Amino acid sequence: MQPIEGIPLLRRSVMAAQNTGAKVWVTLPATPGPRDAALQGLPVSLVRVAHPERGMAESLKLGVAAIPPDCPILLFLADLPEIGTDDLLAILRAQSETPELILRATTEFGQPGHPVLFPAWARQDLLAVDGDIGARAVLAAHSGKIRAIALPGLRAVTDLDTPEAWADWRAKRGRPA
Repeated sequence: MQPIEGIPLLRRSVMAAQNTGAKVWVTLPATPGPRDAALQGLPVSLVRVAHPERGMAESLKLGVAAIPPDCPILLFLADLPEIGTDDLLAILRAQSETPELILRATTEFGQPGHPVLFPAWARQDLLAVDGDIGARAVLAAHSGKIRAIALPGLRAVTDLDTPEAWADWRAKRGRPA
């Protein structure tokens, strides 16, 4: 919900995804709240997570289950403030070149990050994840089938989860916290 240029990051991220022309699913808690308000008016498919306390895997599994089985899955976390439409398009273009591979965004120096595009064949593995580790186990199990997609700078790993991380990020850009 942190604002960037007056727009909540969640809304900004969803708009970036929509600007690719792809259909967008968003997982949100079962009880409507501020995140719903941030998405007001955007044509997204909402997937409600009844038990978020079960960890990140619960959102991942419900989101994947909502997507048609023959579709690739571009997993794009909403706390990546530097990822934009061009980055997502780069991953989608690479998918058309190597549709059988998992595509993982990296920094320009090769450090793995997000987003990650999973081919449809990875669906069952994603549906089997558990706890609060997301898709790490799927990436580890298929490490030989991953293609790195380098994004400029550190944007693939700029993940802001705490007020301190936000303050630091803003300070580095000359913006108030």
